[in-house]
Amino acid sequence: MTKNANMLGILGLGHRSTLFYLDALNKAYHEEEQGYSTCPFILYNTDFNSINPYLPNQFKKLLPMLTSYLSNLEKLPISHLLIPNLTLHEAMDKLDTNLKIIHPLLLGVNFLKKKDIKETIVFGSKYTMTSTYLSNYFSSKGIQTRSPSNKDEEFIDALRQKIYSNTETLADRDAYNALIVKYSNKAHILIACTELSILNHPTHVVDMAQLQITEALKQIKQH
Repeated sequence: MTKNANMLGILGLGHRSTLFYLDALNKAYHEEEQGYSTCPFILYNTDFNSINPYLPNQFKKLLPMLTSYLSNLEKLPISHLLIPNLTLHEAMDKLDTNLKIIHPLLLGVNFLKKKDIKETIVFGSKYTMTSTYLSNYFSSKGIQTRSPSNKDEEFIDALRQKIYSNTETLADRDAYNALIVKYSNKAHILIACTELSILNHPTHVVDMAQLQITEALKQIKQH
């Protein structure tokens, strides 16, 4: 990594989710800075089609590709890296890098602890809702995670795939909002899928993508 690197780096991945992050960063930065300001960052774009078939955990395929991306990113004048795909962090965790990853799980735990929230219901991909990657991490920090019912898991996973392909309907959104109401009466909901983050959520829902964006802006301000 170059000396005195202080720029935010973004790894460009899925089209719609990456644009969501870029748009949110620019809007939030402009609200603070006003004028003609736009958020300063360096975008390193990838061909997501070469990564997506191996998500979430085909590490033998993923790790060599990610190692190559990190090697190129470390040559750029950046200090912090924002990855607009929550699932990909499991593979990233297996690699060494000089870059400081703006990690959604760490941010999620810190936020929940500050709010003294000890139990959450996870909305995400089927893998995220059922695997031990997220649940073990949160459990090790004293926060328990639960999943929706099997039927609701299937709907949420199908919806996030529709959002990825930009084919979700108003009826899909209404059904999703009904699930938000249903489960938020039982515990705090944790959004752990970038595609779902594209949808609007009530303020009491904890969205890890939004936590990443907030932290990215904080790092930009510090530099």
